[in-house]
Amino acid sequence: IQGKEVYRYPMTQEVDRANQAIEYAEKGRIVSLVSSGDPGIYGMVGLIYEILADKKWNSQDGIRVECVPGVSSLNSCSALIGSPLMTDFAVVSMSDLLVPWEIIVKRVEAAAIGDYVTVIYNPASKKRIHQLKDTRDIFLRYRKPETPVAIVKGAFRESQKIVVTTLEKLLDYNDMLGMITTVIVGNSSTFNYNGLMINPRGYKSKYDLVQESTKTIS
Repeated sequence: IQGKEVYRYPMTQEVDRANQAIEYAEKGRIVSLVSSGDPGIYGMVGLIYEILADKKWNSQDGIRVECVPGVSSLNSCSALIGSPLMTDFAVVSMSDLLVPWEIIVKRVEAAAIGDYVTVIYNPASKKRIHQLKDTRDIFLRYRKPETPVAIVKGAFRESQKIVVTTLEKLLDYNDMLGMITTVIVGNSSTFNYNGLMINPRGYKSKYDLVQESTKTIS
């Protein structure tokens, strides 16, 4: 970024940030709007397109928008803890800044009832402390207390911390919760093996997984 103009905005100023990026692009400047993770998953590209839609933007003769995909927390965290996302899964954010908590609760309950492995973004903040407890209580209605749960803080950062625990003991690790923490709740098939969360794809029901090789290596 040497020689470039850099503008930094705090949280809750995303609209100002997006509008400035669009304004500069409309003036013919090349602008990069940076999101952590993947800009298309809880990132800034959605807001950019919302604003452009309100401005009646035309992709044919308007500013050119390119979304460069990244690695979201669901990808990076699952890579660190085994294979937790091998079957259908749901992703839910606990942040109620833009989505009413009542709607988030409905989504959590739907994921729990549907036996989805569930990835939880933004599990807690300084102002949000009850949401994850409420979420755990919902899951405990439909899943066993020993259901595997992973807590990953700061994936692939120097401060990275990883705990694989159970649904019952999730709240024992409140000190790890925050905006750079992701929680993954297993489903009824998920199991813990040597500290890894494994979610079977279903091969075992159709194949003998451990096979002796019949090939001769010369």
